[in-house]
Amino acid sequence: MPRENDGHSEPRGSVAAARCDDDVSGRPAVAAGPPQHLPPLTPVQQMVSSGTGAFLTALFMTPLDVVKIRLQTQMKPMASGQCFLYCNGLMDHICTCINGKEPVITTIAPWYKRPGQFNGTVDAMFKIAKNEGISKLWSGLPPTLLMAVPATVLYYTCYDQLKEWMGYQNGKSSMLIPMASGGLARVFAVTVISPLELVRTKMQSRPLTYNELVSCIRTAIQDEGWLSLWRGLGPTLLRDVPFSMILWVSYEYMKARVCLKYHRKEPTFLASFLAGAVSGTVAAVLTSPFDVVKTHRQIELGEAMFNTKKDSSYRASSTWHIMQRLYAERGFRGLFAGISPRIAKVTPACAMMISTYEAGKAFFHKRNEGALSLT
Repeated sequence: MPRENDGHSEPRGSVAAARCDDDVSGRPAVAAGPPQHLPPLTPVQQMVSSGTGAFLTALFMTPLDVVKIRLQTQMKPMASGQCFLYCNGLMDHICTCINGKEPVITTIAPWYKRPGQFNGTVDAMFKIAKNEGISKLWSGLPPTLLMAVPATVLYYTCYDQLKEWMGYQNGKSSMLIPMASGGLARVFAVTVISPLELVRTKMQSRPLTYNELVSCIRTAIQDEGWLSLWRGLGPTLLRDVPFSMILWVSYEYMKARVCLKYHRKEPTFLASFLAGAVSGTVAAVLTSPFDVVKTHRQIELGEAMFNTKKDSSYRASSTWHIMQRLYAERGFRGLFAGISPRIAKVTPACAMMISTYEAGKAFFHKRNEGALSLT
């Protein structure tokens, strides 16, 4: 017998009423899940969102790596020509020390060799900002951004385009779609950027004019073939593709759960930040052995390119050989060396990049909704 509305029961159009109707009809309630559709974004809007996120992430993360390198050189000065990795939160870049252990003058020394007595990360940040200027916390950033930002824009835009092309719907589709989209997008972005990063690294060894650089590249192609432009691509893909697959499947799963629970079209900034941090941490831990191999491979490649330790006939170790050597020397611990600093670097970078990217997309979604409502 139908119950009269006594002022306390839910009105017919409410969520509770919708759920009651579902019990009768057997169909899921529309109100019980996230809204079905969002206005589509154009590739340009996706590129602007990812570019903004990449720039902000680099601004936030670069000082941490600058301080880390300064602390390392304080404890163990680098030899002339020694290679080291520089990370702006978006990409790892191979760099070389150009002056070694010679005495240096503060005003002309490279940023990574400037003298200073630091007692930890926070102390180093304050002393660098006070004694050298706050801009020195972003030393080395501009040239790396020329590679890192376009690579990130290409990667994120390809990911979203592939995901849409495969028909992904938040909370409804298989998690295999973001997994496949993330892997394919990373393969494409790394393959496109790899020759440009190799050229940037080669230009560090000595000042080159445009004609000299073209001649250098042409000679490498004649001697070793076109594939020489993608030297070191294998270890990069071995780390970055699994990382991207794990990152996106984890993030999209948490995003779908949040949107379903709170009946939202898209997650809040805080939810995206936390989900990005968790997914980045999981991906970093699971792919740590590949990161160790990639780091060793990059250093060997850089030293061979700059001729610091190897002769012209030097051939860098294969990925499998590096893994065998690390396991023989230190066991499984060798394959997970440096995992704590890696997590400390990857977790905030993923959190910032994904949350700012989602915030940019949310802005354009609202803008597109407003434009549709006026038509």
